[in-house]
Formats: sequence, C-alpha cells, structure tokens
Amino acid sequence: MITIIGLSSLAVGVLIGISGIAGFLLPITFGGFLGLPLADSLALAFLAFLTSGILGAWSYKKEGHLDMQLALPLCAGSVLGALGGVWLNTLIPVDIAKVLLYTVVLASGISILVKKDRQDPGKDRSPLTASKPFLLLMGAVTAAICSLTGAGGPILVVPLLALLGVDLRAAVGISLLDSVAIALPACVGYMGQVQGKNFLLLAAVCVATHAVGVLVGAKVAGKVNLKLLKWMVAALAIGASCYMLLKMVL
Repeated sequence: MITIIGLSSLAVGVLIGISGIAGFLLPITFGGFLGLPLADSLALAFLAFLTSGILGAWSYKKEGHLDMQLALPLCAGSVLGALGGVWLNTLIPVDIAKVLLYTVVLASGISILVKKDRQDPGKDRSPLTASKPFLLLMGAVTAAICSLTGAGGPILVVPLLALLGVDLRAAVGISLLDSVAIALPACVGYMGQVQGKNFLLLAAVCVATHAVGVLVGAKVAGKVNLKLLKWMVAALAIGASCYMLLKMVL
C-alpha cells in the first residue's frame, strides 16, 4: 500500500506540475484500487492537492502566469464552497459520493476532450472574468463539487477558465492557487473523519512523493507537448471513471 501510494502520488505530481490536471486519479487510486475508507482517501488526496497547489502556484507566479486579480475572488468563493462540500459529504452515503466522484471525472474528461481544440489563448477574455460576484460564485460551486467528490480543482477550473478566454498557462496557474483554497478547508474537514491507524505514515509518504513529482513536472513543463498530454489525460479520465462506474454496477 505504501509503495502504491508513493508511486501514484509521484506520477500524479508530475502531471499536475506540467498541466495542472490529473489530481482526480488520487482518490480513485486510494479509494477505488486500494480500498481505503472514503474519508481517508479524500484526506490524503487533499493533502496532496494542498502541496501541489502551493508549489505549483509559486512556480507559475515566478514565470508571470498567475493573474492575482482573477485568482483572489475565485479563491475566496472556493473556501466557502469547500466547507460546504465537506458538510455535504457527511450527509450523503458513501456509494452515492463515489458515483458523484466518478461522474465528475467522466464529465471533466469529456469536457477536456471536446474543448481542447477550441482553446484560443489569443482571443479576448469574457467580461465575466472581471465580475467579482461571478468569480465568487464560480469558486464556490466548483469547490463544493471538488471537496465533495475529491476531484482536484484544476480538472474543473482549467476548462472553465479556458472557455472564458483565459490563456491556458494562466488558467493552470490560477487553478493551482485555487486548489490551495479548496484543499485547506477540505483537509481540516476530512482529517477529522479519518479511520485508518496508519494514516500519518501514509500521509507523509503521499505528501513527500507528490512534492517531488510536482517540482519535477514544473521543471520539464516547457519541454512537454501539452496538446498530446491533454489528450492523454482526457482519455485516462474517461477510461478510469467508466471502469470504476461499471465496477460499482457489476
């Protein structure tokens, strides 16, 4: 279990460092493959997202790809939404929460696949990106979904920001900072529900390997064909979620 958690956290960290996307694979691996309790899986996943969000946002800010005027109201809404998602998780049965998680991942994968070729970094941004009430609402809704299901913030936020005309690199940077706003309250909420006795050991392995992966991914980001990676991540999201949904049905 420790080996799988370490390797999966490392691999997902690399993908997140490159594109901001792939966090959804962690709760699927922890809960679906390893069979950890849902609260333990989500607590581990959000600890990893907190790590990658801090390191990734710092890296993108250094490169000038982090628009703080857009990011701050989005993050403010996300804090409230994340708390709401944790609360909803205590009211919803585990099986339903898992179905929601895999459905969100499936929809996100399809969204990336469909919208990828339409992303045009040169087009003007939508006026909605300058509306603080809209950004607060967007942050709250996406964070609630992410906090409830364990889908990392970028998997939802990156396609939405790109659809609104935000440059793809800026969208990744903003979504990584936003993932900090989602992960922090989610970590606090889910760690209070942890059931496993070895959770601290698993958390240490997850965070350490994920941090290494993010740093490696951020370093090689400029050398990777981002279009090819988007197709691979989208295909992986669709394939993994369909497999897990079918497994639950059968």
